[in-house]
Amino acid sequence: MIDKRIVEDIATIKRDIEKSSLKEKCVLVTGGAGFIGSWLCDVLISLNSEVACLDNLSTGKKDNIDHLRKEKLFKFIDEDVCTFKSDTKYDFILHLASHASPEEYVKNPVETLRTSSLGSHNILELARKSDATILFTSTSEVYGDAEVIPTPESYRGKVDPVGPRSCYYEGKRFAEALFVAYRREYRLDVRIARVFNSYGPRIRADGPYARAVPRFITQALANQPITVYGDGMQTRSFCYISDTIIGLLSLLTNEKAEGNIVNIGNPEEITILELAKKIKQYIGSSSPVTLHPLPKGDPKRRCPDLKKAKKLLQWKPKTNLDQGLIRTIKWFREKEKTWHCSELREKSDRKKDN
Repeated sequence: MIDKRIVEDIATIKRDIEKSSLKEKCVLVTGGAGFIGSWLCDVLISLNSEVACLDNLSTGKKDNIDHLRKEKLFKFIDEDVCTFKSDTKYDFILHLASHASPEEYVKNPVETLRTSSLGSHNILELARKSDATILFTSTSEVYGDAEVIPTPESYRGKVDPVGPRSCYYEGKRFAEALFVAYRREYRLDVRIARVFNSYGPRIRADGPYARAVPRFITQALANQPITVYGDGMQTRSFCYISDTIIGLLSLLTNEKAEGNIVNIGNPEEITILELAKKIKQYIGSSSPVTLHPLPKGDPKRRCPDLKKAKKLLQWKPKTNLDQGLIRTIKWFREKEKTWHCSELREKSDRKKDN
C-alpha cells in the first residue's frame, strides 16, 4: 500500500541519495514484499530502476507491493530465495530475505537458518554470475548482549550459539562470513549493513510480526494493555524507515564502501518502558502498561556506534524518535480508519447479499 505519508518520505529519501547510480539499473530485491524491502522497491521504481521483487510471502505482504504491479519496470517473483534461479543480469542485488521477528524465527528456527545459509549462498552465486554489486542486510543481533555501548562494527559479539535466538543471529553471522568469503575468493563487490531496529509506516503490527513500536501503537489506539516484557529497563535504538533506506542505498552505491560492514541505525537510546509511556502520551490513550516475563536471550542494551557510517558514507539519521513516532502514529490512525471503512463496506455488502 502507498499513501500520502509514504509518498512524502520517498521524496525525502530521493533528495538525500545519489540518484544517477541507480537510474535505469536492473536491481533484484530479495524479501522485497517485507517492511524494508517494499520501501526499497518503491524508491528504486521512482528512480526508474528495473526492479525484480523476490518474495515467497512467508513474512512479506502483498499489500506492500500491489500498487507497484502496474509499473512496467516492476516484476514480482513469488519464489523461495533458496531455490530461485534466473538468467537475468543484475547490476545490483539487495539481499533482505529473512525472518526478522523474534517470536517468528524462534518458532521457525530451521527455516530461518536455511534462509540465511542456503538462501545467501544461492543469491551470492547469482551475484557472481551477474558480476553484480550485492548488499546484505545483517542485523545488530550479531552483537548479542553487547558489552560495548555504543557498539562499533569492530566488536565481535557476545552470543549464545545454541540459545533460542541463535537461529537468527548465528544465521546472519554465517551469512556475513559467506559474503566476505565471496569477496576474498571471487573478488565479488559485497557490502554488509548491520541494521538496528527500524520502524515506520508499513511495519507489521499483527501476530508474531508485531515488534515493540507497532505493538505499542496498536494497543494504545485500542486502549488495550500495553505489553512490556521484563522490567522495561532494557534499551533499544529505533531508526525511522526513511533514514534506514537512505543509509542502505548510500552503502550500496558508494564506491568506497566495497567490502565494508557498516552499522545503520539511530544512536538515540531509550528504555522500552519509556517508549511505551511516550507512545501512550502521544496517542492520549488510557491503556495501562503491563509487565510480562522477559524472553530468554533478550539483550539488555542496543545502540549503534555510527562513526564509520558518518566517515565512509557521510550518513547519519535525520529523524529523531519523537518525529518518527508522530509520523508512524498518524499513519496507523489513518490505516485504522481505512480498515474500519473496509469492514463497514464488507458488512453492508453481506446484508445486500442476504
